[in-house]
Amino acid sequence: MKMEKLCLGIESTAHTMGCGIVSFSGKILANERAVYTTQTGGMNPSLVKEHHKKNAETVIDKALEKAGVSIKDISLISYAHGPGISPMLLVGRNNAKDLAKKHNITLIGVNHCVAHLTIGNLTTSIKDPVYLYVSGVNTQVIALENKLFRIFGETLDVGLGNALDKFGREAGLGFPAGPKIEQLAKKGKYVELPYTVKGMDVSFAGLVTKTSQLLKQNTPIEDICFSFQETCFAMLAEVSERAIAYTGKKELLLIGGVAANKRLAEMLDIMCKERGVIFKAVPLDYSGDQGTMIAWQGILEYTNGKSIDPDQADIRPYERTDEVPAIWT
Repeated sequence: MKMEKLCLGIESTAHTMGCGIVSFSGKILANERAVYTTQTGGMNPSLVKEHHKKNAETVIDKALEKAGVSIKDISLISYAHGPGISPMLLVGRNNAKDLAKKHNITLIGVNHCVAHLTIGNLTTSIKDPVYLYVSGVNTQVIALENKLFRIFGETLDVGLGNALDKFGREAGLGFPAGPKIEQLAKKGKYVELPYTVKGMDVSFAGLVTKTSQLLKQNTPIEDICFSFQETCFAMLAEVSERAIAYTGKKELLLIGGVAANKRLAEMLDIMCKERGVIFKAVPLDYSGDQGTMIAWQGILEYTNGKSIDPDQADIRPYERTDEVPAIWT
């Protein structure tokens, strides 16, 4: 019996060195990763780069072992060419390029943000939603229109994940701070914070400044964490509802690393039920950065005619979601 074609995807845009293996029919066979963390401070690109270089081979080998295949069984290698932080992007690109050349495997580079969208479709079976994409750098409200992902609203300054991490650094919570803030918030009560919505755009900079001031004033950290979440998530629910009303779409899909936050999902679910709209959040294993989404996005683009010469493989640190034609739709 002939084995189905497989794609190996490599993710290295930020703190995660990941490798996923997915069949061309969409069956996920492996999803391995090594995540850079600290007890204090944030991401140092030089240290994260070394973390990725150290862990790349191990993560790839673990993915192959988990899938029960060898590199010779791989038909396509996909890597995240951007957006992301250049030193880390280069680690993924270099590993993908070397494997493709050594084993004569077709290579493709894909957009990390678009991959978050499409893995959400694959794992939830939602077809044509408004996407709320919330990660470290990214906070965007997106919908597909005429084979392009249109950004209807986004942060005007810092992404929500980075805003949480900035507060986390000042509070000594380490990196990533989001999960720790979520736990502390369960014991807090509300204190007023800046709420900034402009049309379908949001701003978190003033809120971050205010939380820093409250921290210095010895406001209980549980209260700050609770208020941070409630304020930011209410802002996101408002702009998501506005995008649903504008587009007329009947589904909302929460994607990105912050999709793991249960309180955010709860607030969005309440809003959607009130509007008669289906709400789903990408499963936890595929909410943060991972190689599985890179593999699936590679399959979507390759089966619609795209691939690259390994010697021409590049990185695109600033490529936006709305710059990528959705040729697979």
